[in-house]
Amino acid sequence: MALSSSLLPPLSNNNATSPANRKLFCGGDRGRIYATLTVQPPTEPSKASSLPIKKIPGDYGLPIVGPINDRHDYFYNQGREEFFKSRVQKYKSTVFRVNMPPGPLISSDPNVVVLLDGKSFPTLFDTSKVEKKDVFTGTYTPSLELTGGYRVLSYLDPSEPSHEKLKQLMFKLVSTTRHRVLPEFETSYSNLFDELENELATHGKAKFNEANDQAAFDFLARAWYGVNPEDSELGRTAPSIISKWVLFQLGPILTLGLPKPIEELTLHSFRLPFSLIKKDYKKLYNFFYQNSTDLLEEASKLGISRDEACHNLIFTTCFNSFGGMKIFFPNMIKQIGRAGVNLHRRLAEEIRSAVRSNGGKLTMSAMEQMPLMKSVVYESLRIEPPVPLQFGRAKKDLLIESHDAAYEVKEGEMLFGFQPFATKDPRIFDRAEEFVADRFVGEEGEEKLKHVLWSNGPETQSPTVHNKQCAGKDFVVLISRLLVVQLFLRYDSFGIDVGVSPLGAKITFTSLKRATF
Repeated sequence: MALSSSLLPPLSNNNATSPANRKLFCGGDRGRIYATLTVQPPTEPSKASSLPIKKIPGDYGLPIVGPINDRHDYFYNQGREEFFKSRVQKYKSTVFRVNMPPGPLISSDPNVVVLLDGKSFPTLFDTSKVEKKDVFTGTYTPSLELTGGYRVLSYLDPSEPSHEKLKQLMFKLVSTTRHRVLPEFETSYSNLFDELENELATHGKAKFNEANDQAAFDFLARAWYGVNPEDSELGRTAPSIISKWVLFQLGPILTLGLPKPIEELTLHSFRLPFSLIKKDYKKLYNFFYQNSTDLLEEASKLGISRDEACHNLIFTTCFNSFGGMKIFFPNMIKQIGRAGVNLHRRLAEEIRSAVRSNGGKLTMSAMEQMPLMKSVVYESLRIEPPVPLQFGRAKKDLLIESHDAAYEVKEGEMLFGFQPFATKDPRIFDRAEEFVADRFVGEEGEEKLKHVLWSNGPETQSPTVHNKQCAGKDFVVLISRLLVVQLFLRYDSFGIDVGVSPLGAKITFTSLKRATF
């Protein structure tokens, strides 16, 4: 179903049919994928706060020296979590000033106002207060050569004309291919589990991350573009090409564990030249251009050139979606694995019972009958959101409230939020630092979903062409549920070893106990 304006009913002043209450259906039964089209309410001036107004603590230090010192603390001396935690303790505030990497020589202005609690953090979602133009990666923007010379959707503010057209195209991508999601996920991840079992039988352990990368891209190619990448020029090379391409974009804010002098010179002070991966990126481009005929035609109707549309499809598929699966799936396996066999047993019983009661088939309605499984996915997204860093630039003078105080921010200042602190806010969640599998079960649990913010917006809201919430929000939740379901349809329990990688957990399976009931 195309999400073009011609399909929308006429606007009405009646609240029951107002744009805020209309949803375009993109899924089956209660497991729906929605693309909600709303009209932004008029912007209201910032209201006075009943909380005490305090000066934002912290400072940026001397030019060049201050940003470099903060960069060294962030990457080497303290590490990311301690970097923020130590400053919360120092300033006795969840709102403060600091420099965010990369700083010199890549970023000309690394100064940010940090928002670390669940009350102040959602300011970053309010596009009446913050501008989202060119802030996707923070205080710097990667070379446009990496995206064909175009500012792709993630870097556009909703006020820019191309934003609405490109987001409509992404809604189209998700909605028209929904019928392939369940079968293609089962195919791709059955192959993954077969591979892991063979590796376990041979070596006594099996590495998940690389196998997951391959399964993730195979699934996305099959589900969204109707093609098996192994039958193309890409073969099985896509995951490695994408990883290199992402590194060229995110290198300035990553640490690879290399010696400090090498990382400082190669990643944190200079951009890696696109020429090193130009040929590989061309392979990706050719694959997507050849297999996106209908979407490229739709883009032309929306007024987007085929070339621009293709680069946006690459970014959405490879950076946003594949990247999310690459980071989040291992992190979720880590949380479930560490929770132990009792949770594994409960999940297996719930999942298999729901499938049996639906004629032995896995359907969207069957998954709606798995409250524990759904809660496990939401809790994983809460405790380790796949996109932890969010930015926005103040459109006007603002008064931002934390739980205890209000702070004045000037127009043009960069706001930054480290999401895991906001979603583990002890003023909002009990046992906030713990993985609580059934946290979101029942009415009281579902009420807390408004504080799950992984998608650049609350879980209780939907993406629209007027906001920056992830266009594939419901798709990501669905495939995350599918991973848990496929895992426990096949296995009673599993054992893992957990390491670290630049983008999250590194998972090695030490056992996979086949289903016995």
